[in-house]
Amino acid sequence: MFEVGDYVINANNGICKVEDKVHLDLPMGNKDKLYYLIVPIGEKNTKLYIPVDSEKQRIRKVMDEEQALRVIDEIPGIEAVWIINDKQREQRYKEAIFSCEPKQLVGILKCMYLRNMQRSAEGKKNTTIDERYFKLAENNLHSELAFAMRKDMDEIKQLIADRIHAVERTK
Repeated sequence: MFEVGDYVINANNGICKVEDKVHLDLPMGNKDKLYYLIVPIGEKNTKLYIPVDSEKQRIRKVMDEEQALRVIDEIPGIEAVWIINDKQREQRYKEAIFSCEPKQLVGILKCMYLRNMQRSAEGKKNTTIDERYFKLAENNLHSELAFAMRKDMDEIKQLIADRIHAVERTK
């Protein structure tokens, strides 16, 4: 259960604030059903209603600063999700995005980075699918880390790069 005022991650809308818990008066709906009214922090005119009792709830509480630092520290050890089949890879990208789980995002970001390096070495361009999901995964991960640590996205990118290089130097 989330409380009014909590910040949550929604797979499609990023960081949102729980503004209220409401009953919707829908013509063919259950008037007793309770919904979270959430508002994306960058889109004050957008309102989303998510059933409180939904098992398919695609939201979770935003991580705190300690959790964010732990995720950054774990990045070098998170394995890239390598899938050769294009359709299966796209499905895995979608699953990772909709999971809202930072470690899954890191896994597919690593996969995309390695794929892009491989394709570049072969003289090929990145696929549209890889680029689209890379941007989405990177934005979701970096925006949550930035929010949790009260930093801007460029600082987060640099912090991640610094941590990865520090770990590589100790190997």
